[in-house]
Amino acid sequence: MADETAATAETRPNPRKTREGLVVSAAMDKTAVVAVTDRVRHPRYNKTVQRTARLYVHDEANDLNVGDRVRIQETRPLSKLKRWRLLDVVERAR
Repeated sequence: MADETAATAETRPNPRKTREGLVVSAAMDKTAVVAVTDRVRHPRYNKTVQRTARLYVHDEANDLNVGDRVRIQETRPLSKLKRWRLLDVVERAR
């Protein structure tokens, strides 16, 4: 049964988004704020522009610190603002 659910999760019609970002706040309980930076080309001026989104991430163990680089995945709504969950910590803050 577990193998069956894992197989369907990988072959879903539209797979869940994953992002990599930097933890900018970890003051809340079981929640962290991650800043994700995307580089997009401006439609008229063709200059590369950085756009930053602040995403609220579920951190069950409260083990994230400000400055950690993390990988997150979208999930069902967990609260009013939380729609992402922690996959793994790519790099710890120094």
